[in-house]
Amino acid sequence: MLANPIMIARWMILTGIAGLLIIAALASWFLRDQIFQTFQDPGEPFQTYTPPDGADYANASAWYATGNPESAEEPAVFFVHPTTYSGGSNWNAQLDKDTANRGVIGIALPNYAVPFARSGALYVPRYRQASLYAFMNNREDSVQARLFAYADVERAFDAFLVEAGEDRPILLAGIGQGGFHVLGLLLNRLADSPDLRARLVAAYIIEAPVPLDLFSGPLATIPPCETPEDVRCVHTYSYARPDESDRIRILTERSMSWTPTGELSFVEGRGLLCINPILGARTSEYATARQHRGGVAAEGLPPDTTPAPIPGQTGAQCADGILFVDEPRHRDLQRPHRLAEDFREPPFNLFYEDLRLDAARRTFALTSILQEERRWAPPLDMIEEVEEAPVVPIPDRREF
Repeated sequence: MLANPIMIARWMILTGIAGLLIIAALASWFLRDQIFQTFQDPGEPFQTYTPPDGADYANASAWYATGNPESAEEPAVFFVHPTTYSGGSNWNAQLDKDTANRGVIGIALPNYAVPFARSGALYVPRYRQASLYAFMNNREDSVQARLFAYADVERAFDAFLVEAGEDRPILLAGIGQGGFHVLGLLLNRLADSPDLRARLVAAYIIEAPVPLDLFSGPLATIPPCETPEDVRCVHTYSYARPDESDRIRILTERSMSWTPTGELSFVEGRGLLCINPILGARTSEYATARQHRGGVAAEGLPPDTTPAPIPGQTGAQCADGILFVDEPRHRDLQRPHRLAEDFREPPFNLFYEDLRLDAARRTFALTSILQEERRWAPPLDMIEEVEEAPVVPIPDRREF
């Protein structure tokens, strides 16, 4: 009995539709980041865009944390949070954007700020962060959004310096977008200030590429942290697994950073600095998982909580400016599968305990150095040259 032609036609149509749906699903999966970008595009040039209102950093409401030093010698920690605003309606996040603020308070602070807060009084400014979309492409609008956010951070840093005073040691730390802004502060505020450089414990720039050409130029006065004992230096890394080719390409080719002249340019061909956080040194030596002091997934924990680190989770090695890591064994320390994950900071800190101990060690070292330096006699004023010595001769007593 021959098959019904109508049934065959229906079967062919359904098969074709199913095939098209499968192709569409596969295309959506492979193009998911591009599709995500489309929905996050503000759809308006930055030049005609009206940014949200900014903060007055003289007010406590402009800060997530304002510090509470226990003594005049306690260091002050300036922490700049990573990107927590995806985009959509704005190039730069509103300060009262609930989802963005929850990302800072619930994820960024307990995972990334608290390790440094153990070394001093923590100050965390609110700023009109550039959206995640602005870091997923390098359009001129996106560059302007990043520079706009940096201007907020610079104003917050100036207010932080007033609050910290003239003698207190300072520690700077930034993650992701926050690391980009901290690098800008080093170039524009610390490089030409001997006083601030003398008080700098270290600058921790994490998940933000730092080009090597800066250290032969404006950052010649703030060198890399070559050893675990160094202070007044730059500690930085951006990490990836060896099989994460897209992420590696983003970090080494597509990312933009500051140039020696204070502009932004691609990092490709400029070389990148990498400090191994397990070893606390600039080295190509492989650090084994047995040396790893511990990662933490502290999402939602209060800032005064001390989470239990999970040690021995990954080995790490610097190569070609990237910190290559082994896949952590613990599920809580594995990157989630989110849209645009290669551009995000994970909701955990793989090197939480390593960074905490590193910051504590460098803080103690600088505090000891400053105490010793302040015992020295103050420098002499400029010596004045005298053409003729004002010598008055003593009369000869025999003349009287």
